[in-house]
Amino acid sequence: MKVIEVLNVGIKFHLLQRKRPHNWRSLLFTLGRGNQHVRDFWALRDVSFEMEEGEILALIGSNGAGKSTLLRVIAGIYAPEEGTVLVQGKVAPVLSLGAGFRLDLSGHDNVYLKGVLSGLTRKEIDERLDEIVSFAELEDFIDSPVRNYSSGMIARLGFSIALNLQPDILLIDEVLGVGDERFRSKSEERMREFMQQAKAILIATHNMEFVREFCTRALWLEHGRICMTGDAREVVSIYLKEGNAQSQKAG
Repeated sequence: MKVIEVLNVGIKFHLLQRKRPHNWRSLLFTLGRGNQHVRDFWALRDVSFEMEEGEILALIGSNGAGKSTLLRVIAGIYAPEEGTVLVQGKVAPVLSLGAGFRLDLSGHDNVYLKGVLSGLTRKEIDERLDEIVSFAELEDFIDSPVRNYSSGMIARLGFSIALNLQPDILLIDEVLGVGDERFRSKSEERMREFMQQAKAILIATHNMEFVREFCTRALWLEHGRICMTGDAREVVSIYLKEGNAQSQKAG
């Protein structure tokens, strides 16, 4: 069963740029004048793929390739300028450190806030609270304001909340790279359990070893366009070869 279908999606941003003066005379001339212009930037263009239940799909590519933007389109944060996105099921996004958290509230209050916004009742959140706190290893800090948390603590809490919302689709943006080795190992084990429930995970990552070991497929993006999609190991192999070739040319 298809859980995600992305058809010819394009996302365009409007970038404000300032024209640099060629000399001091042009600088004096443009003082107080509108020497700015807007440039259209396509963060994604002609992106199409499908995702089935039971898949772990990795998004790979260099910084700025469009991975995070694509996750935000699927999460419904960005509306595509072109194309359509069809999603079947409840989505839990873990898109960035602290995304959606109220820093002035405690970890405990943020759990309830996230749960309510995801459609859970207070009773359902009550039933999940102990597991969320335990998995995130924040028993001693859950009543402290989130602004006092380290980046690793925030990542653990966000990941734990997302998993315990029991979503159909989990979107992850490089969050598993945060934290110590033991927590990363525990997170990977929990994702294995998650996949046994016939769910789907879409993860943007630079960790090629993780992609090789855990992902069923990979989608390689560069400059907002798909370079390749297919078996995770095959795509990673070609991606790394291309990166090495580019490095040798630059050297």
